[in-house]
Parts: sequence; structure tokens; C-alpha cells
Amino acid sequence: MVSRVIPVDPFDLVIFGGTGDLARRKILPGLFRRFRSGQMPEGARIIAAARSEMDRAGYQQMIADAIQEFGAEEKNDKDAIAKFLDVLDYTPIDAKGKDGWAALASMVRKDVIQAFYFSVAPSLFGDLAQRLHDYKISNDQSRIVVEKPFGRDLETAKALNKSLADHFDEKQIYRIDHYLGKETVQNLMAVRFGNVLFEPLWNNHYVDHIQITVAETVGVGGRGAYYDRSGAMRDMVQNHLMQLLCLIAMEPPSQFGADEVRDEKLKVIRALKPVDPHHIVRGQYDAGPDGPSYREDAENPRSFTESFIAMKCHIDNWRWAGVPFYLRTGKRMKARTSEIAVVFKDLGHSIFEGDEKRHRNILAIRLQPNEGIDLQVTIKEPGPGGMRLVDVPLDMTFADALGHAEHEVPDAYERLIMDVIRGSQTLFMRGDEVEAAWAWTDPLIQGWEERNDVPKHYDAGSSGPEDALMLLHREGRKWRDIKG
Repeated sequence: MVSRVIPVDPFDLVIFGGTGDLARRKILPGLFRRFRSGQMPEGARIIAAARSEMDRAGYQQMIADAIQEFGAEEKNDKDAIAKFLDVLDYTPIDAKGKDGWAALASMVRKDVIQAFYFSVAPSLFGDLAQRLHDYKISNDQSRIVVEKPFGRDLETAKALNKSLADHFDEKQIYRIDHYLGKETVQNLMAVRFGNVLFEPLWNNHYVDHIQITVAETVGVGGRGAYYDRSGAMRDMVQNHLMQLLCLIAMEPPSQFGADEVRDEKLKVIRALKPVDPHHIVRGQYDAGPDGPSYREDAENPRSFTESFIAMKCHIDNWRWAGVPFYLRTGKRMKARTSEIAVVFKDLGHSIFEGDEKRHRNILAIRLQPNEGIDLQVTIKEPGPGGMRLVDVPLDMTFADALGHAEHEVPDAYERLIMDVIRGSQTLFMRGDEVEAAWAWTDPLIQGWEERNDVPKHYDAGSSGPEDALMLLHREGRKWRDIKG
């Protein structure tokens, strides 16, 4: 299958923090794949800027090594790598001082698209924005890309938004959440709004409940100090899971445009009801055969930070009144998986004699691994002996259905960076979205801090604390099995 590639104009992409882990693992290897596929035009340039004293040749070698370490089959294309390296440049810079800014100003062209990727700590966002303005490097058409965390509460999120808004309009700011760049997340919108089969059923008349699970097998590892200040709520729920919830629950926008989509997502966040404290389960992983406990990873023997959280949410509007949304995320779980499951109501009555099993249609959207969608349907089991009913999935794994090998499906960062160059903000968060999410999240965190809640311990390699299972079991439901 040949995909249609939307061309882009020449651009200068400046990556602040260009020697960092994210740049080496994701951003530059992803840009190389876009270059190799022909999506980067003649005249495109990538300029890395960081504290390290390094020349252009040294940086090119660093990225050549990164492509070898983190690339797939494309890392064997020596000719393409050599041509891509010619696109790269580098300049040392002091984000909080004067050094390097005049040199950067001389490198960035004024007559092409300008994009500035802030792959740095959020504490530096304001400094970078200020200096891009002071040194007249940016203009009113420039675009800036900022990474999470977008603050750690509503107050800091507002301050962060203001530090950017002092020098850039909202239409120039791209708050990146790599989950929104995943192929399956975008297909969620295509399935909902491009098929008459689903949208009429997408409401409380037909949907029993919805589960959103993001499970990881790794612990916090080297991020222990950072994670102990954030926890699963700030690190995952307030952004990644919140965005998935918005996309699954939002009303159809008038068109697939940036503000139209984001207006509908904002309505969902504002319609979220406060969560009953009895409907929140926080957990912390214990030591296991494959690694230390959370407290050992965090180097904090008295830590009450959660590495796991599960909760039951409700959206207070006509479409979803009475439908529970169950969110779950955790470290050191039994398998790595991200999935949205729309569980439809059962028939209530079976016409088939002897069929006492509850049959439910389930639409499961797999974000990772093996991106795809499957729909569980009920059919007759083959063979004689009457109508024996079984539930089977209609599976659409993208790698199989679309003729792509897994490594050919664009990485989320690749897609999102090219959307920045094209000027499409549809898959990026708006400032009021971020602030609304914190306004809902802050009282939950404040509540368990005031109650001195202690996370429940769970075995590494499990599905989380027993209390999380009971969150659904006591209502006659159960979590879907965590499968990689």
C-alpha cells in the first residue's frame, strides 16, 4: 500500500537539548526516517543547540551512533545516513546566559519555516522563549514545541503558560504528547467518526463501561528522583490518560481542525465529576526477581509516592451519564500494554437454549505493542450439536491489515514533528486544556495528601494491587487481562 505524503516547505528546526536522551533516542532517529522516506524537502536544516562544547562533525558522529543504536532496518542505509548528516548542524549555547545566542541568530534563516523544539527541563522554557525574542531569532510565524511535564499543578501550569505567552501566541505553541501521535489513537477518531456502525452506539444506551490501561514492565529506574516528586498521577494520568479519555468521550467536532477538536476535548475535561476517594486505588511495587522495589529505585525508604493508580471516573453530560470510565496505569506490571476497551452492554436476553454465558461486544484499541483494533463478537462455534456460542475477535493489526511491517509504522514523534512543520495543531494540547486537566487533578492529589493515604503494595510482575481488582469486581465487572 502506497501512502500519500503531504509535502512540506523548507524549514529550520532548532532542537534545544539536542544532545539529550530524548533527542538521541527519538527525535533525531525519527527525523532520519522522515528524511529517508522523502518527507524532508531540499533546503531543510536541523540545528542542535546544547551546553556541550562540540563541533558540527562531533555532533554528526553522535547522531550517526544514535541511529545505529536506536534505528531499525533503516540504520543499514549508509547512503541515506550520510545525506541526512549533511542536514545537521550544531552550536553550543547557554540557555540562561548570553553565550551562543548570537551564533544561533546567524544560523537560523528568516525566509523559511522556523520551529524550535524545547527538549529541555520546563524550568528553561521561559529563558529560551525570552532569548529567542531578545536576539530577534524568532518571528510571529515561528513555532515552538514544548515537552511535558506542563507544570506539576494548576499554579505552575499557569506560570509556565504565561512564560511562553509573553513572547509567542497560542497558535505558535505546540505542547507535545507523544500518545496523540500514535497511529491507533488517530484511528480511534477515524473509527468513531468515519463509520456509521459505531457513532450511533457511542453513548450510555449501549456502552456499559470503558477501560483505559497503560501498563509498563519497567520500574522507575534512573528516573527515581524525578518520579518520586511526581508519581503516576502527575506523570501519566493528568496528561496521557486524560488525552485518551478525551478522544474516546468527546462529541463529534464540526470538522477535523485544531480548535474544533480541542474545543470538544476541553468540554470533556470540564464535565469530569470529582472522583470519590473510595474509587481511587494507589499502589507501589515491591521487589521482585527482576529488580528492586519502588522505594529502592527512588532511594527513599519512606516514600508514599504511587507507581500505580486506578480510578473510576464519570463524565457529567447527556452522552455518558451513568457510564463509568476506569483508568489504570502502573510500573512493573505483568506486561507492557496500552489499550482502550469500549465494553458494550449485554443483550439482556438470549434466544438460544442452554446459553447462559454473558456475551458482550468489546471494541479494543491497542496502542502498544502491535498497534491495532479488534472487535469481540459472538458467533456459533463450528460443528454439530446445536447452537454453541463463542466470543471471537475480528482483528485488525495494522502491520497485517495495511501491509506494513511494524518498523514501517511511523513513530509518534516523527508524525508530530512533521505536523509542527506543516502548522497542524490538531494533535497538540492547548493551554486551556492543560490548565483544565490540572484543575481536576489537583483536588485528588490534595485529598490523599491530607488523608495521609499510603499506597497499597503489589508484586512486581502482577496486575497491580488487589484493591484495584475489587474496584470493578464489586460492581460485577472485571479488568481486561494485561497482555503484551
